[in-house]
Amino acid sequence: MTEQSIIYVLDTNILLHEPFAFLSFQEHEVVIPMTVLEELDNIKDRKKDVSRDARVAIRALEDTLTDASPEEVMAGVELPNQTETQTKPGRLSIFNDFTLKQKSGALSDNDNDNRIINTALHIQEMNPKKRVVLVTKDINMRLKGKGAGLAYVEDYRTDQLVDDINYLTKGYHKFTGDFWQQVSNCESETDGRYTQHFIDKNLVPGAFINEYLIDEEKTFAGKIIGIEGDTASVQDLGYERLMGRHAWGIHPKNIYQGMAFDALLDPEIDLVILTGPAGCGKTLLALASALELTVEKGLYDKVIVTRSTPEIAESIGFLPGTEEEKMAPWLAAITDSLEVLHKQDESMAGSMNYIMEKANIQFKSINFMRGRSIQNALVILDECQNLTASQLKTIITRCGEGTKIVCSGNLAQIDSNYLTALTSGLTYIVERFKDYQGSATINLNGVVRSPLASFAEENL
Repeated sequence: MTEQSIIYVLDTNILLHEPFAFLSFQEHEVVIPMTVLEELDNIKDRKKDVSRDARVAIRALEDTLTDASPEEVMAGVELPNQTETQTKPGRLSIFNDFTLKQKSGALSDNDNDNRIINTALHIQEMNPKKRVVLVTKDINMRLKGKGAGLAYVEDYRTDQLVDDINYLTKGYHKFTGDFWQQVSNCESETDGRYTQHFIDKNLVPGAFINEYLIDEEKTFAGKIIGIEGDTASVQDLGYERLMGRHAWGIHPKNIYQGMAFDALLDPEIDLVILTGPAGCGKTLLALASALELTVEKGLYDKVIVTRSTPEIAESIGFLPGTEEEKMAPWLAAITDSLEVLHKQDESMAGSMNYIMEKANIQFKSINFMRGRSIQNALVILDECQNLTASQLKTIITRCGEGTKIVCSGNLAQIDSNYLTALTSGLTYIVERFKDYQGSATINLNGVVRSPLASFAEENL
């Protein structure tokens, strides 16, 4: 290897976060300490979501090293090239850190993190001409590594599509002042009830399909429906018309909810992603639109509601009953929203039972979505900020012909110990799907639940 080659020593949490992470380091060396395999072995049988990732990582390592001799495993086995520009294959090796003798100045070997750090220190000492990097998502371990003498310690960022959550796509572009004052050259054509404008793409930095355009003066609202060269095609939706969108008796309280309703009620859009703070109306808008499309318009045969089930406090133990009865506590947000939609009815409980049967609303556990093929349904995936990209892929790929999926979540309320706002599956699909013609993203900016909720969101 050349002097510019790098040796990456992976911590256990990297493989739990992304089981195939060892394939992401291109032409460089990847070292897995034996302690990491021990930790994966201990984790794989736990009754937690992370145990599946541990098993996937173990199988992936086994598939890569299955035909290698012990000597080849220690020296390094060639990995397949991951990109067309990669000039040479990377290498994967297992390092038996249990054979390391305790050196003066090294960390105590009675802790797994310390053994992994000591492994990186040993490899750094044995390879003075190479850059040895310890890769871990554990902030404290990165600090300990630096303190112990490691020259390079990094977080795993290969899966991050944005460097700062503030730059995450909001799904709309807001112009300062009046939109038309900023348009110097525009051609328009009318087709039926809608007018289409052709504007300079440079007016909207980073323009993408189904991005909404609004202005501060509340004079214009539109949506990008096509991009060709330097020209963006904008459908003129009309500010007042957008604010007039409604479903199941619910009207938008701000323009962001108006844009959300436009996307939710559009049968051409198969994936709607709703982000925003607690109390901005994500669940209520999704459910109201689901009932409108299923009961009133008959576009879908059923409504499937699912979500991840992390606990923010101590576990209350096992819950009795069927799958839907077990999911009921987790999906109380849906029943709360149903109550809001029918609180004016003479018999709210009777109305709710009737609508749940009429719309064929089914509460399903996310654990049983794998292998299904969902046809002609509207799927509401609530609280999906707690899901990884691979989990969201599993659910979205279940959706068959005539199915629409609504993903909602708040990146400020992640309950998983293994995810951050930057690595959440919600962040991942927002960025991955922004250029897909059949999807729309709306950041519901503003809390409408109550003044109390708004103050808490801003000040706590």
